[in-house]
Amino acid sequence: MTDLFTELHHVCIVVHDLDRAVSAYQRLGVGPWFDYPKGSAYVEYDVPDPAGSAGMKYKCYDFVNVQLQLCQPGPEDTPQRRFLDAHGEGVYHLGFEVPDLAGAVATGEELGLEVIAKGRRADGSGFCYFDTRQANGVTLEVRNTPAEPVPAHD
Repeated sequence: MTDLFTELHHVCIVVHDLDRAVSAYQRLGVGPWFDYPKGSAYVEYDVPDPAGSAGMKYKCYDFVNVQLQLCQPGPEDTPQRRFLDAHGEGVYHLGFEVPDLAGAVATGEELGLEVIAKGRRADGSGFCYFDTRQANGVTLEVRNTPAEPVPAHD
């Protein structure tokens, strides 16, 4: 048994119109929303389309037990855009917090999981998306949150 997917951190839903989606949740009393702190300093950043990744817009809300992320991909050929075009709005991935990102990535690869995208900061925090949609119905991500907030950069 592996502990890769035991601590759910967030659910990410891709949407066509971020403002419309946030407004719909706010009408239900879900909010306040905040911008995902993108732009953190990665020493390793391996994604299919860096410009497309940078162009995605995110809004987040922290429930008591899990974070909800809404993602509006741009027109670029990203996995999120492909999902939205093929399936419409819906859950793109589940994100799981892990104490050791490098170890989690290695364990995932040992299990035969293909990496879609990954990023690592100097402190070892970061993310890794595994290609699990065909087998599990959803993309699974492991992530390690930095101990201290990482300042954004342009």
